[in-house]
Amino acid sequence: MQSKAHSLSLLTMIWMVVLFCTAVVIAAPAQSGVFTDLANFDGTNGAEPTAGLVQGTDGNFYGTTPYGGAWGTVFRLTADGTLTTLYSFCSQSNCTDGALPFSGLVQGSDGNFYGTTWFRGDNEYCNGDGCGTVFKVTPEGVLTTLHSFDGADGTNPGDLVQATDGNFYGTTYGGGAYENCSHGCGTVFKMTSTGAFTTVHRFNGLSDGLTPDGLVQATDGNFYGTGLEANFGYGMIFKMTPGGVLSRLYTFCRQPHCADGGDPNPLIQASDGNFYATTYGGGANNYGTVFKMTLAGSLTTLYSFCSQPNCADGGAPLGRLLQASDGILYGTTSNAQATQCGIIGCGTVFKITLVGRLTTLHTFDLTHGADPEAGLVQVTHGNFYGTTGIGGNLGCNFPAGCGTVFRLAARGVSR
Repeated sequence: MQSKAHSLSLLTMIWMVVLFCTAVVIAAPAQSGVFTDLANFDGTNGAEPTAGLVQGTDGNFYGTTPYGGAWGTVFRLTADGTLTTLYSFCSQSNCTDGALPFSGLVQGSDGNFYGTTWFRGDNEYCNGDGCGTVFKVTPEGVLTTLHSFDGADGTNPGDLVQATDGNFYGTTYGGGAYENCSHGCGTVFKMTSTGAFTTVHRFNGLSDGLTPDGLVQATDGNFYGTGLEANFGYGMIFKMTPGGVLSRLYTFCRQPHCADGGDPNPLIQASDGNFYATTYGGGANNYGTVFKMTLAGSLTTLYSFCSQPNCADGGAPLGRLLQASDGILYGTTSNAQATQCGIIGCGTVFKITLVGRLTTLHTFDLTHGADPEAGLVQVTHGNFYGTTGIGGNLGCNFPAGCGTVFRLAARGVSR
């Protein structure tokens, strides 16, 4: 399953019919880490995770699944792989607690976890399905709905980030200004830990784009994010002040044949002060890219996927990159050809230096997971943890398995 935002992009469908890969960048040789399949979802304890994990201050991992349980779950996983369902959504009357938590969790400074649901809530807007919620859940699984969206303040919220002012900031895929988008162009909002809610910016679908995703607060105090442009074009990157003043920094497909990529994923700011991210499509081979961008908006394509024979390096990345303790970037791709998953492949884990030297660390095989849609988290002792959207328990009600949680110990890391 593709993530909810990318599955709605017309551009995604166009790129997926491209049948060739032209090698223009020579990647580093593949190098495997020690891979462990820690937990398998079976439908009752969750299914098809689309978000990554967060390690809590107690050392355990916490995450969400949009399916399984009733209408999605919050779960806890110990380091040895013991999985516990903490909460199953639609547990309250009329699903006022929300449903379908596609996004992951963030642990607030108060020790609780905060997240969003894509649908439901205590407002009957959005064709009666509800527009989504923001929630708080304790490490023990006690959940409180902090805000239910009503369309005017946004619909279908994504990831949260806790800013330096202590507030949580996030984006919504739709809602807000309706005049230029059929279901609204999306918003940026902020919320206190007690649920006091403010709409910071409403996208107009024109000069500032639409469908924002994945904010990051940079060292200059401003927020940076990605989105689409008018008519669902190739995507854009924007900067927004804490007060909501927004400016577009970069519009994709400025390079010949869209070598700069398209449909960008959320950014990270690395130790060198620049932003790094992947694009789901575009690039030299139409299977996505890794790029670097300065705070001023100057973009450099570091790598184009499908540069190895049979696309062994993967393609169509969906998750956010991670800069690990060794200074190198780590990430996942949702497909890689010539595997048990057919022509689109099962996906990979990779590392890439800040100058664009890529190494494939692991290729998924369906039995031990496939289609990782989220990025990785690194724990204090150096191992990486992540999720796959399908694979694992192939006896699950979902035909290709309900997904997994995995651990990868990368070896031979070098700059």
